[in-house]
Amino acid sequence: MKPVALQDYICSLDPASLPRILKICSGVYFQSSIYELSGLECCLSTGDLIKIIQINLKKVICENLQTGHITELPPDFPGYFSSTVNPQLYSTLDKLMSAATQNGALPIYFSSVHDIKVQGRVVPRDQPLMLKSVETYQGIRRACCMMDSGTPKFTMYLPLSLRGTFYSWGSGFPQTLLQTLQGPVLLDRPFICPTLHWNSLILQPVYEIDAIMHMRTDIVKIPSTLEVDVEDITASSEHLHQQFSKPLLLSDILAQGGPFPMRVAILEVPDGPPVFHRSLKKGQELMIHGPASPPWRVLASSRSRKTPRHFLISGAYRGKLRRRPHEFHTAFDLLLALSPGFPLYVVATQDWEGEEGDSTSPSLFRGDRLEVLGKDEGPNGEVLVCNRLSDVAGEEEEEEQREEKEQLLLPLYSSCGFVEEMSDGKRYSLANLITQIPLPCEVKVLGKDPSLSEDPLASLLGLRLEEKITEPFLTISLSTDPKMCFEIPPRWLDLTVVVVSESLEKQGEPLLTCTVEELTDAFYYKLQSLQYCSAQAPPPRPPKTKRKCNSSAKPNEAPKPETKAPVKVPELPAKHTRACFLPQASKSCSEVYGKSSKVRKPLRKSPEKRESDDSDHDYEDPDEELKQTIKMMAETILPYCDHDYEYVGDFS
Repeated sequence: MKPVALQDYICSLDPASLPRILKICSGVYFQSSIYELSGLECCLSTGDLIKIIQINLKKVICENLQTGHITELPPDFPGYFSSTVNPQLYSTLDKLMSAATQNGALPIYFSSVHDIKVQGRVVPRDQPLMLKSVETYQGIRRACCMMDSGTPKFTMYLPLSLRGTFYSWGSGFPQTLLQTLQGPVLLDRPFICPTLHWNSLILQPVYEIDAIMHMRTDIVKIPSTLEVDVEDITASSEHLHQQFSKPLLLSDILAQGGPFPMRVAILEVPDGPPVFHRSLKKGQELMIHGPASPPWRVLASSRSRKTPRHFLISGAYRGKLRRRPHEFHTAFDLLLALSPGFPLYVVATQDWEGEEGDSTSPSLFRGDRLEVLGKDEGPNGEVLVCNRLSDVAGEEEEEEQREEKEQLLLPLYSSCGFVEEMSDGKRYSLANLITQIPLPCEVKVLGKDPSLSEDPLASLLGLRLEEKITEPFLTISLSTDPKMCFEIPPRWLDLTVVVVSESLEKQGEPLLTCTVEELTDAFYYKLQSLQYCSAQAPPPRPPKTKRKCNSSAKPNEAPKPETKAPVKVPELPAKHTRACFLPQASKSCSEVYGKSSKVRKPLRKSPEKRESDDSDHDYEDPDEELKQTIKMMAETILPYCDHDYEYVGDFS
């Protein structure tokens, strides 16, 4: 086949022959064209291959040959088209029949410019009618006409003397727009459509092509008016069908449901933190064996002082587990672990002193045994209701406990440590454990999974089973080792792959599936925010600690700063003369030095303000230093206090 324009090829294409493979002989690229803005493909390079799977009529461009006027017709345009219409109009049906039968026999096709009312029905204007025969009834000649546009066909009788405005369609029945486009040979001829009132027009259909291109995830949509030359190579392209491989996501393969097994190649690995410690790379070939069974997993973390490790354990895990006592840090943790129908007994591992002045806030001692009952409203907020049990176990003690139990109301923020009291020595399988024991729970792996060469859970001191996750997984293996399988959740790790081969024979030997996968820390914490991980409310905030204050201060008032007794400072004389510092004759020496020892420098103004400003500071007390100075002065001057000095008087 020689290259032809894409528009001419699509107009002559029979939809029943699809799909067709075309080769682009002359490419075109319209950057920022209207095709790009409307979401259509506009870049086709020379040599590209496209596989047409469907064509859809979008519109028809109608051009008047006389005036050049162009209009667009929708695919459901109600008018009729014919290439052999006689434009001459007749006033009666008899004249129309006489003129039409001169060049041929019946039947003939005609229409009326106006509506025709006959036998209780209305024939719309321009509706084609077929005149089959003429007969005489009761002396009146009438035409037997049939309208076959509806279902069922309707036959009517019209007198030849009927007056109106009629025109002939010729010997060929007029066609609708879609019927006209099915004959591509007629598209080059001019048509007449009485509905448009144009004497001559041509039609150009515009199609939207649905095609597949190599390594395109979506269906490409191409307008048929794109100026591209194409060549049909369907007959010689049996080996080219694999060139149109469509990239798929693992979620798409899971939704399709098969056929399994299939071999795929990885085209792209999604961005983001890796899910498992084992990684898959671009270009690796995988064997997809089908959905994994059972469809649930358990999220678990190791209990060790080192950095914890996180695992996803399959429901098919066959290791043996034994329960371990669960440790709780606060009363709020006890409330979260309490489940209906599962009694919870714990032992306190730390002392807890109740709030001072609150009779309902109990004190706990290390070793106290408690039975956790539930949550209730206390005087200062929500509390955990518990029963204090006796340390002595026995039938007599149990009877005493039934008669009288000490009920405690623990604040949810109490940080007294607890450990679960249990005596369960049974060995559980994973499936039995999660049906009998509520999660989360603490376990120890006693026996490893025999299907695993190395079970990473067996070497751990303890394991915390946190959450049961129901998520569809795919059982996958590397093509280099198809028997050793692992499981991938498409929701978390949705690889982009391309199918290499389908409908492969199933493995005769049973597959070995890795039932334990270690998660990366980044993905583990991301998993906590997903919807199936239970969203736990934050623990209650403990009350603010009260600052130490005087016992006389009220609880709701801020403690007042301690005030010291002000020191009495003697007033100094107004004039600083020499006589002021000499002893008087009438006064003893002891009195003179006693008064002089009390002489101090004047203090600053507003002592009350300064005292209040400095009350919060830890400065040295100046009174102590002043007292020491006065004491030293007194000890030094006292030996001379018995001498009599002569009064000299003022120097002035």
